[in-house]
Amino acid sequence: MGKLRYGGTSDSFTIEDRTLAHVKVVITTKLRRGESFTLSWRHSDDQPVGRTTLWMHPSIPVRFEFDNPEPEALSGRWLKSLAESANSSGGLMLIPEPSDSSHDQA
Repeated sequence: MGKLRYGGTSDSFTIEDRTLAHVKVVITTKLRRGESFTLSWRHSDDQPVGRTTLWMHPSIPVRFEFDNPEPEALSGRWLKSLAESANSSGGLMLIPEPSDSSHDQA
């Protein structure tokens, strides 16, 4: 399980490495363009019921920490779905990887 650290606090959000690798690509692409957006996800089963939303802005530091030292093979289809979500008025939603994705290299 990886961690997303956002802002100047020591708080972190635990996200599975494969998901975090895909989210990292979408977040860094948007922030590099100077675009702000929201990132939202439902809490996992080991947390209280609910969801979290972060306002992602280029001036706020973000750090991605992965448990696995090797980079994940990325799914172009999943990246496209996440990017479309990030570009919508609802912002980037952590959606599950498409089941028929074959870990195609992006």
